[in-house]
Order: sequence, then C-alpha cells, then structure tokens
Amino acid sequence: MAMMKSSRSIFTVVHADCSVEPLNGVSKGGEHPLWSRAGFNTPPAKWLRLFTIALLVSAASHLSAQGYPNQTINLVIPLAPGDAGDVAGRAMAEELSKLLKAPVVTVNKPGGGLTIGTDSVVKAKKDGYTILLTSNTALIAGRIINPETVSYDSFKDLTPLGLATRTPVMFVVRSDAPYTRFQDLVEFAKKNPAKIRVGTAGVGTAGHFALEIINALSGAGITMVPFKGASPAATALLGGHVEAAILAIGTLSSHLQSGQLRGLVVSSRSPPFPEVPTLTQLGYRQNIHGVWYGFFAPAGVSREVGAALVPAIEKVVKEPGIVARLAPLGMVQEYSSPEKLVAEMRDEYQSVEEIAKKAGLIK
Repeated sequence: MAMMKSSRSIFTVVHADCSVEPLNGVSKGGEHPLWSRAGFNTPPAKWLRLFTIALLVSAASHLSAQGYPNQTINLVIPLAPGDAGDVAGRAMAEELSKLLKAPVVTVNKPGGGLTIGTDSVVKAKKDGYTILLTSNTALIAGRIINPETVSYDSFKDLTPLGLATRTPVMFVVRSDAPYTRFQDLVEFAKKNPAKIRVGTAGVGTAGHFALEIINALSGAGITMVPFKGASPAATALLGGHVEAAILAIGTLSSHLQSGQLRGLVVSSRSPPFPEVPTLTQLGYRQNIHGVWYGFFAPAGVSREVGAALVPAIEKVVKEPGIVARLAPLGMVQEYSSPEKLVAEMRDEYQSVEEIAKKAGLIK
C-alpha cells in the first residue's frame, strides 16, 4: 500500500516496504504515473491551488454567514487626539465595541475644520466598517463657506445614524463687567456703537454665526474679533482685551466655575449652568446654534448595517456612565434619530446660509 507525503514542498510516495519515490516525473499527458495510481488526475501544484481557493471561499462564506459586524469597525474622528469631541468619540467607541461584539477603533483625521476626516469617510467603502463622528462645523458651516474645497454634499454623500452629543455655545463676559443680564449688554451696545467687542474662535465658527444671529435679532451691532482658536479668545477676554466672547462651554467651563466669567446667554440649556438662559427664553424668535456631533456612514451602506448601528448608537448615547463622563467637559449627550438629525441639519443649513449671505461671507 502506498502513502503520499510532502517534504519541503516536494510530494513523494512511501511504499509498503518503506521505500520512497519522489513525484518529480510526469507522464506524456502531463500526469505522474504514481499520482494517477493514487487516485488523482490533476498535477500536485494545480491540486493545491484548487484546495487553497476552496478554503478561501469557505472562509468568506463563513464570515458572510456571521452577519454584520464580523470584523473591526473604524470610527473616524476628524479632530486631534485630546479634543473634547475626540474624548467623547473614544468613550462611545468603547461602549459600541461591547454592544456590537466587535472592535470599534478610533482613527483621528484632523484638519480643514473637520472636513478632511469627514471627506475621507464619504469616499470610504460602503461596507459599514468605516463610520464617522463629525460635527455641524464640517457638515454645515464648512460646506457653506468653503464650497470650492469641500466637495461633498452633507445630505447626499452620508447616511445619518443619529445625533450623539451637543456642546452648547455661550456668550460670556468677565464677572466684574457691569452687565448682569443679556438685555443690559444689548442696550449698552445700541447706545455705544463699536464699544462691545466679542472674541470668537475664528471666521466661520459656531461663535461667529452665533454673533451674527444675535446682531440680526437684537440690532446690537456688536463687533467680532476673530482669534485663531477658542483658547486665545478666552485668554483675551480674561485679560480685558475684548469685552465678551462666544465660545463652546468646554473652553469656558473652568472659568465659569471659578467665578472669573459670567454667562449671559447660551445656545441650549446646560445642566452645569442652569441659570444661563437661551435666546428664546428671553423672547427672541430663535436660538443661536451650538456645536453638535453625530454618527454617519458613507451613503449607500446596506440596511443590515443601519439595523445594527442605529439602535446600538442610541443605547451608547443614553448610557448613564457616558453621560457622567462627558458632563465635566460641558458636553450634553442627546440622542436624535437619523430622521430628526437630517431635519435639524436642513433647518440649520438654511439658517446659516442666510446668515452667511447677510454677513457677506458668501454671495
């Protein structure tokens, strides 16, 4: 009885008398006589290739049968590591991994006002293994102000998975300022043109658009002083170089808690600072826009992907541990369904576009 074995990738036949014969000869038809006698009509190398292909097909079929997700999900965060939005994304990624029973790995792609990372997901494979946590800065303001560099369509090129986090924007003054109420500052600004200067994190930021809304609604005529970032604007206010600032609460939180700054109006109610009102609470017809973060996937992902991700994201956003972890950063966990998120995006897009036209930022 003969048996076949492989040694150093060379097939041999071991006979009953323990003699060994290498399979290195072929018949006229391209087949080795002993290979044929062993019951194989295909040369060894070709047989091995077919066997390998069969294994790969079997493995792929097995993975497909497992359903989504069955491999690592990359969560792109278009911010630098350590940013408040990045901290929020990492915290939620940990919980998503547990719920989905698959690794969710954060990938930082900062730059371009969050548009670079956002664009990378727009162009990613539509298999659900690359998703995005981005903000209205990239989806609304960036798209409106820089259409020549931001080529994606926020409504057509992304699939919304749900709103996750809000970071209120607050209008603040120093605690020793004479304005204890927002109305006091507005009245002073009207009577003293150009006397109130407000620092923002830069042109096109949430603070910039918030000021444009305030001026349009109140007629205050407040002057904006754009800085290169939120921290420089806060420092300028603390140093008395501007009279006020409009920034995300994350930057202002410690100064508000220490009593150095006083909040006069906020984009949406903030639990750590319940005494600060919104514009609508003061009788104005609309609020200023804050910063929000939502989950998205490339347009065209399957229903299976959405069916897995949407409920998981809702649970993570509402997770008490996450809520408590992000509260000190001034971040408020607030879930909205994909449908409600799109509706809010459309309303905000229209509002910001109108403001940008009136302010001369676009034609």
